[in-house]
Amino acid sequence: MIDVGRVCVKIAGRDAGKKAVVVEKIDSNFVLIDGETRRRKCSINHLEPLNKTLDIKKGDAHAKVATAFKTLNIDVKTTKPKTKKTERPRRVRKSHSKEKPKKVAKPKVEKKEEKPKVKKVVKKVTKKTVKKVVKKTATKK
Repeated sequence: MIDVGRVCVKIAGRDAGKKAVVVEKIDSNFVLIDGETRRRKCSINHLEPLNKTLDIKKGDAHAKVATAFKTLNIDVKTTKPKTKKTERPRRVRKSHSKEKPKKVAKPKVEKKEEKPKVKKVVKKVTKKTVKKVVKKTATKK
């Protein structure tokens, strides 16, 4: 029943419900299909044969299958052939020459002297207050 040119409906998988034609019989369980589906090997258990047949030869190209489907008024998607990707130019590495570039001396920034002074003043104040607190507690006794 399933011969080359037989129109079928795929009943399982991603392409379920789409029409396909048998392009080649691989063995008793598998066939090569093409049409609204992707061109690929398929189990005959996943196909429901229809009464229609197309006039194609074993192993015909997708273009011939698409023109045969047009006789049945069925549109078949044609995918664009894969094109080569353009390669981007490679980055050129910097060459290490024998002469190393001279290092430029950075101007020295003067350190701010206010911060250490503030710390010293705070320390002096805290020591004085601690001494005063200690003296007050000693005199109360």
